[in-house]
Amino acid sequence: MSKSNLTIGEASRPRFEFRTFGQDFDEAHYRMSRLSVPVPEKVWERESDEIYILSRTNDINNTKIRDGKMDIKTYVQTVDGLEQWNPLMKGEFPMKREVLEKEVIPAFQVEMDQLDQDEYALDEFLALVRRHPELQAVRVHKQRFGYMVNDTICEFGYVLINGAQVVTINSESTEIDDIKKTLADVGLEGVENINYLQAIKRVIGMIDKPLANE
Repeated sequence: MSKSNLTIGEASRPRFEFRTFGQDFDEAHYRMSRLSVPVPEKVWERESDEIYILSRTNDINNTKIRDGKMDIKTYVQTVDGLEQWNPLMKGEFPMKREVLEKEVIPAFQVEMDQLDQDEYALDEFLALVRRHPELQAVRVHKQRFGYMVNDTICEFGYVLINGAQVVTINSESTEIDDIKKTLADVGLEGVENINYLQAIKRVIGMIDKPLANE
């Protein structure tokens, strides 16, 4: 069976991903940019402001909010050190109480007081999060530069996590061997695979562990 080519910005079957965070990936970024085939102008550079909801009791559901919309992905498996995540839910604020109770709060794996409103605006939901001792809302600004190497979707980015700057670099594809070749070509073999959930927890002190090259 032949593999299907990936297209940046378009949905495909679930991908595997390598991503890492640290302070200096300039050499790998340089090689990635030189090895990349031309990519659509819309992904040359992108910026976004997002809010991640972190839970001390959950490491498998990744929840973020951007432009008033919630996106939750759930961890599926790790194969050869590469992680696979699938969409769990998408929603938009204001959000109905039933959606929060049945889909959102269970993803945090915490107990929460019964909700007393029929729907919640984003600020009202964030107020619930901030009152909970096991949850934390973290503001994340991303400046991302897109590439494609060995038919894998790649990016390098500057990330502000509550104002603290780190850098990230990644390669993702439906084909594990293509990611492995990309990691070898850009010089990332042996670097720790760190997803956004883990990286943010390390930066804010929820996990006592450094990033990849700190």
